[in-house]
Amino acid sequence: MTPWQLRQAVGALRDGGIIAYPTETVYGLGCDPLNPDAIENLLALKHRPVEKGLILIGAKLEHLQPYIDVDDAELLQKLKTTGPQPTTWVVPARKHTPAWLTGQHSSIAVRITSHPIAAALCTRFANAIVSTSANPSKLPPACSSLTVNRYFHNKLDYTLHNTIKLDNKPSEIRDLLSDKVFRSV
Repeated sequence: MTPWQLRQAVGALRDGGIIAYPTETVYGLGCDPLNPDAIENLLALKHRPVEKGLILIGAKLEHLQPYIDVDDAELLQKLKTTGPQPTTWVVPARKHTPAWLTGQHSSIAVRITSHPIAAALCTRFANAIVSTSANPSKLPPACSSLTVNRYFHNKLDYTLHNTIKLDNKPSEIRDLLSDKVFRSV
């Protein structure tokens, strides 16, 4: 990824666009989590109901803190710890976190990304971004920009290209407070 490509992708986010980008596991679709029009467009592309909620990623804890209601130092350390397998954590949401992010839940799913491109996006954007798998509902997540293009036929505002291992699966999803597994790998 070149600095120009990063500026283009972040510019699309700031303009309310939807981008595709590689993550630790599969290609993700992302947008500004505080832009309701962008969220609505992303959900329409995926055929995903708003009630399910969305995942946010950040390059560091500070990107996620405006959305989460976690003050316990031990839990925050657990949230910051990255292992060989990426984990998305379900955590209590702050009261002002938009319902289009939490869906029908009082919690929100978040992950500190270790992928250099996804982390660079969040750092340059200076905020968390939405990270949902790049696929319409009921189709397998995209593992290449070619598949992203096939799924969305140029309906995205920008795509960052990179390779992803073909045997990757979406991240594990766990509850931060109870360690209950919602999705295993």
